[in-house]
Amino acid sequence: MSDEIVKLVERIDELESRLAFQEDTIAQLNDVIARQDLDIRSLIARIRELGEKYSAITFEMQGGAKQQDEKPPHY
Repeated sequence: MSDEIVKLVERIDELESRLAFQEDTIAQLNDVIARQDLDIRSLIARIRELGEKYSAITFEMQGGAKQQDEKPPHY
């Protein structure tokens, strides 16, 4: 084989190696993103749940009536 063909084959091998590495990296990043998405969805659900519990507790602490619903004493 001529020198040019050898150099081209080496370049192709290097490009194939880089491509394989990039594909592996992309797959790993995709897995991380998928896990993070599940974690975020779980955290959002937990925050909503805590918000509802907080609202219920503050409602109970106010004597079962929301302050904005109560009429002032002079009514």
